[in-house]
Amino acid sequence: MKVCMLAYTFYERDNRVRRYAETLVRHGHQVEAIALCRDGQPCEEVIAGVRLTRIQRRVIDEGGPFSYLLKLLLFFFRSLWVLAVRHLREPYDVVHVHSVPDFEVFAALIPRLFGARIILDVHDIVPEFYASKFKVSNRSIIFRALVLMERLSCAFAHHVIIANDIWYERITGRSVAKEKCTTIINYPDLTIFKQQPHRERCDGQFIVCYPGTLNWHQGLDLAIEAIDLLRDRVPHLRFEIIGDGRMREDLRAMITARGLESRITLSGLVPMEEVARRMTGVDLGIVPKRGDGFGGEAFSTKIMEFMAMGVPVLASRTRIDQLYFNDDLIAFFKDGNVEDLACQIEALAQHPERRNQLRNHALGFIDQNCWSVREPIYLKLIDKLCA
Repeated sequence: MKVCMLAYTFYERDNRVRRYAETLVRHGHQVEAIALCRDGQPCEEVIAGVRLTRIQRRVIDEGGPFSYLLKLLLFFFRSLWVLAVRHLREPYDVVHVHSVPDFEVFAALIPRLFGARIILDVHDIVPEFYASKFKVSNRSIIFRALVLMERLSCAFAHHVIIANDIWYERITGRSVAKEKCTTIINYPDLTIFKQQPHRERCDGQFIVCYPGTLNWHQGLDLAIEAIDLLRDRVPHLRFEIIGDGRMREDLRAMITARGLESRITLSGLVPMEEVARRMTGVDLGIVPKRGDGFGGEAFSTKIMEFMAMGVPVLASRTRIDQLYFNDDLIAFFKDGNVEDLACQIEALAQHPERRNQLRNHALGFIDQNCWSVREPIYLKLIDKLCA
């Protein structure tokens, strides 16, 4: 089959999009991807057998909802044109569209009219994501309009993939029938995120790490406050932040204002392989999400990637993470509580036996919850759609 992955994302950094695409290539299918571009990247590239076309440059500097929407609309019209031209030249069997935004699925209009099967993959539930990102009420006209767009987008697609079970219940309760949906969480790809031999540090440092987007709901400001509290209690503590987002400059200013430049490093976006390489050198992965609203329901793939690498994890006790994990698999702190976050980091730094316990339990969990075990769900879906 010929399949196209369409996503408003940096392909080389998006584990979910790459995992689907490269899985299909391994099973003999022809796969293209249409995505975003960063400075210095070529417009055309082949990555692990996937023909990648980058159609729009993006710098993550949106100051508000209108500048954000403008970039989404520009990508929509460009991808609509590219998909139409390519489909008319050599038809696609499947177009797999990744949201955010939901309306990007309509860029597959021409392939759909000529018989291609369309998948809408909801990475983030858009109405709640928008409300969290731009501080909009769930009772606002904009929020209700986004729910309507969600319904229309789901109706346009032949099948809808939803990123976690909480959002499955939400979306099927308001926008689409359950039989048209499948839940596939962001399982780690063990070809990239794989266990490394355990080693004891020789430099006396204790390094914690967060890799991911730098948005408000991710709670990175809380983590920086916790590191500040621990500057005397854990003198060799270091914190590595890997990623980009709207909060980048605010976080940088916060680090500088507190004099934490020697303790906290803030790097930009790097390819997944580089993220995995850096994970091998850390002692603790942290996911300090806020538990209210969107953050409490957004599943963080970084938790399972850390687990797959053999790195113990400390995460906020959110609704979504309690659904999939327990205290034997990861350590929890009270969401939004800086002092408890600091206390849990300190306790894990001082008790390597607890870290070893978490590591061993997590590796057993990952054996049954990795992409190589779960990929048949996706492959069967593709076969069913194209039957």
